[in-house]
Amino acid sequence: MAGQQFQYDDSGNTFFYFLTSFVGLIVIPATYYLWPRDQNAEQLRLKSLRRVHGRCLWYRLRLMKSQQSVVPTLKKAALLLGWVVFLLLAYKVSKLDREYQEYNPYEVLNLDPGSSASEIKKRYHVLSLKYHPDRRGDEATFMRIAKAYAALTNEQSRKNWEMYGNPDGPGATSFGIALPAWIVDQKNSMLVLLVYGLAFMVILPVVVGTWWYRSIRYSGDQILINTTQLFMHFMYKTPNMNMKRLGMVLTAAFEFDPRSNKEATIRPTDNIEVPQLIRELGNINVKKKEPPFCYPYSLKARVLVLAHMARMDVSEELEEDQRFVARKSPALLQEMINVGCQLTMMANSRGGFHAPRLVTIENCMKLTQMIVQGLQESKSPLLQLPHFEEEHLRYCISKKYKVRSLQDLVSLKDSDRRSMLRFLGEEKYDEVMAVLGSFPHITMDTKLQVLDDEDSNNITAGSIVTVTVTLTRKRMMDVFEKEQDPQTCPGDEAAPTEEVQGDASKAKSKQVWQNKSKSTKKTAKSKKKKLTKKKATPTAAKSKQANGSVAGNVSRPIAPREMTAAIMRLLRTWQEVASAPEEEISDKGSESDEGETNKDSPSERDDDSDKQSDTEVDEMAGDDEEEWEALQQSIQRRERALLETKSKVTHAAYSLYYPEEKQEWWWLYIADRRDQTLVSMPYHVCTLKDTEEVELKFPAPSKTGNYQYSVIMRSDSYLGLDQIKPLKLEVHEAKAMLDNHPQWDIPDTEEEDEEQEDSDGIEESEDDDDND
Repeated sequence: MAGQQFQYDDSGNTFFYFLTSFVGLIVIPATYYLWPRDQNAEQLRLKSLRRVHGRCLWYRLRLMKSQQSVVPTLKKAALLLGWVVFLLLAYKVSKLDREYQEYNPYEVLNLDPGSSASEIKKRYHVLSLKYHPDRRGDEATFMRIAKAYAALTNEQSRKNWEMYGNPDGPGATSFGIALPAWIVDQKNSMLVLLVYGLAFMVILPVVVGTWWYRSIRYSGDQILINTTQLFMHFMYKTPNMNMKRLGMVLTAAFEFDPRSNKEATIRPTDNIEVPQLIRELGNINVKKKEPPFCYPYSLKARVLVLAHMARMDVSEELEEDQRFVARKSPALLQEMINVGCQLTMMANSRGGFHAPRLVTIENCMKLTQMIVQGLQESKSPLLQLPHFEEEHLRYCISKKYKVRSLQDLVSLKDSDRRSMLRFLGEEKYDEVMAVLGSFPHITMDTKLQVLDDEDSNNITAGSIVTVTVTLTRKRMMDVFEKEQDPQTCPGDEAAPTEEVQGDASKAKSKQVWQNKSKSTKKTAKSKKKKLTKKKATPTAAKSKQANGSVAGNVSRPIAPREMTAAIMRLLRTWQEVASAPEEEISDKGSESDEGETNKDSPSERDDDSDKQSDTEVDEMAGDDEEEWEALQQSIQRRERALLETKSKVTHAAYSLYYPEEKQEWWWLYIADRRDQTLVSMPYHVCTLKDTEEVELKFPAPSKTGNYQYSVIMRSDSYLGLDQIKPLKLEVHEAKAMLDNHPQWDIPDTEEEDEEQEDSDGIEESEDDDDND
């Protein structure tokens, strides 16, 4: 019976096959994922952004990093070295001799296949005289010759060779272990054991333990768990948090503590430079002894954030720390917003404590804008533009122009804008206009409905309301180009000609952003008037058609549905006549005789009512089909959103003092500004390139009535581009639940029929049994 035999690789051939496969499994995927991408593409992208973002800090740092970085070169060298090793191993394997060769006795005897028995004997005799050990021949060669002769002449040996490929019959299966024999040699046993123990008992546990210890300290957004707990403590303690207090809580994060984060540093020179900055900044609550605000790392981070927003010059060492604090701040503020939302949901569901006020959440968003743009809260949004300084704002806020925001600057005419910015040269003016034109202009459209309900437009108490917000992003350049061309400006038909042909001062002050609410009201009123006129004309046309088709309707064949409708109307009139007193009947008869000339005939009224019923049925069917299609589209859209992973790379935000490339992201939420509470949790829109559709859901109030909410969109990158849109909510009383739905009512006759059928079946089965 054949057995199994395991043996180590004495020759080293199997080990080279294993080593080649192992190196290939590492080199090929590493090349695909780690090979530096085309540097020319990144250079071309930066070149395309140079006209707008050339003065930004992050742009200059990126250019310096791409010129000084040697990481791509090291990656290429390491990968090329791996490929060289892989190719050398493959070449070595291709030159190895095959250890296993198929046994062929004819080749051993140097005979052609199919030789006769006499030829085999003759050849064996010649070779045995030559290689026999008694004649000083090679014993091993003689044994192979004898084995080959037996395989060709002995019937059993020949049968074994034909069946198993071996004259001796089936042999043991041999498995080669792809490790060289010196590994299991007794001389090297201590060395091999030491290596195995070091690898699996020291290095592997240390690596896994280090990774696990670091991973459990961070949340899913790579924020320290201790920082999240710190934010939750202070937001629970101070629900109404002003901007100053918010900055103190932000800079107390453990990300800025060198004991918790190795990226944060405390330098010996901080004892000299930080107090100097404190004196220049003024009152920043240095004497406050509340921990952790009084800790050195928190005080340093607070001073650096305030100096960053004040656009103060700091030393090179502090500038590096300031960039680190500025890079970390937006993510920490986003975590603070998430913590505030969690506390709000807990307060709404459980109660027992006060949720963070709306002003606290919005201050987090404002502080993010201020850090990204490097501006203080009281500063003008115009300072986000290049070449704008404090002394230049007096030209903008003068009585002649009254420009206080970016939208005001966009709405000016070219001549007035150039006259106002006369302190800029031509190149600087062109750069300012290029930057201003790249700023986003967002159009926000809202749709209110209750999904998965029969009447999606009817909002009942306690129902889940869905507000679908469609965001459309355009550049401000496209907007003010349209404004300069009155023929392409939307809403010109509804607007009166006096506004277009007014004086220059009114045209400057009354533009899209300033009079947006007024223009929307006017257009809404004009649309309502048009709709009422359009609705009035079809009824008149119907009445004319009915009056003009009396003669034609007499000879028209009557449909069965019309016949049944007419019969039902006659029955109702007969019942009314039978139940009414005789005096009323006589009065009605006289009135009908007097007004007979001004009324149509009964057939005409029947035709009109039938047409109206048909149109109503068609309209109801069309509405149902539209609602069904809209529901299917929303379901498909939600399924695609779940399966599709969109890139968070949208548009590079223009920020003069932010040290990292920042993408344009937005917050979208619904709030009750009167009660200062959140209605829906803020949704962080990170994928808005051109158009994005967002669904905001919240439970309707439990009491009926009219409610006034606001749909608010805030930028996390720019100041002065936030939008607030009113949202009116009319809540009706919920429908009463039916105890016994007609769908489940089974008539008594049907139940009796079913029981009778069951009894008949039982009787038939009994009769069959009796017959058997």
